Amino acid sequence: MSSATHITLSQIERYWIHRFGDKLLLWVYAKLFAVMLALFLCFPKQQRMSHNNGIGAAGKLRIVDHPEFPAHPFFAPGREFPVRIRHASATFLDDAMNCIRSMSIKLSDHHFKSPFDIEMNSGEVSLFWSAASFLKFARLRGEKYGIEYRDYNRKYPNGLAGSMAAGRRHATSFHNLHYYCKTPFLYMGSDNIKRYAKYRVIPADNEPESGKEENPSEWDQCNQRILPHETRGRNYLKYEYEDRIRREGARYRLQIQTHPASDNEDPEVFNNMIVWDEDAHPWQDLGIITIDRTLDWKESTLTTFSVNNMPKTLGVLPAKSIFDYNSLNYLRAHSELARKARMLSYKVYGMVPPIPDNDNRNVSDWGV
Repeated sequence: MSSATHITLSQIERYWIHRFGDKLLLWVYAKLFAVMLALFLCFPKQQRMSHNNGIGAAGKLRIVDHPEFPAHPFFAPGREFPVRIRHASATFLDDAMNCIRSMSIKLSDHHFKSPFDIEMNSGEVSLFWSAASFLKFARLRGEKYGIEYRDYNRKYPNGLAGSMAAGRRHATSFHNLHYYCKTPFLYMGSDNIKRYAKYRVIPADNEPESGKEENPSEWDQCNQRILPHETRGRNYLKYEYEDRIRREGARYRLQIQTHPASDNEDPEVFNNMIVWDEDAHPWQDLGIITIDRTLDWKESTLTTFSVNNMPKTLGVLPAKSIFDYNSLNYLRAHSELARKARMLSYKVYGMVPPIPDNDNRNVSDWGV
């Protein structure tokens, strides 16, 4: 097991594990986490769990005509889907800060209903690798004034490595970044052979990726604030993307890696801090995403993605405990209450306003 999993159990956690078992503790953590999100973030503050600073768009996805990945009836050659995507920056409402960037994909033109959703972030590895490490991350992170990961990075070097890999300060566009789904999903294809799958998105024209820091220091990753004398505006990435779509649209390649399952599987296969070897697991084109329109602020805000929106043969892998690498997707799958609380808040309080150009910078809340 990776050293990334060495997290000390509290006495309460040890009591619950001894009395009720690992799986029940995971279920309790997931439900409590969803309730806390709903009560203290999503309803009163009208926020997503993360990535509030974003822009939505729509178009279509066409599965490639001659797939090289294992056949699957859902990904039939040439099949087309309507698609909604959302690009966003994690935590802060300022495009010029050093943030993790994301791309979420929904194979429908609906706010929530969909046969398949996938959520991805920049960087090949993550900042946390299990439900236990994520909860430590949530407790130790600080959002004030653009200093977010300092305490967590100092305590967990693997988290620091993940933030160094994922941060994109100097991105020129959401379109030219590479986005990865790092924790694998089930892939049960037409041949009924059990596999695991990871997904990524890259520009269709192989435009070089922008925004990577060269040899970032630990402080670079803790201090996400805008640079002194920053000339880029608070919404520059969203404006650039709107202009791009009006001018020429955007095209992406959705790709897949697969790994055949075995009876004695190494748990590290599921570790999102470990990149699968590309010689053994080559990235193969799954489909082409063509975007031809952006969504207005209201539609973008109402559009929500879920790992529960997947066929059973492509869904979330089971988790055994809060230390299981697959427990991250387990947490995501049990966060539906938080989404419902946010949607209810819009009915009660009204829609949140668009992010203003001239508000305070280096903040994560509107009007702060």
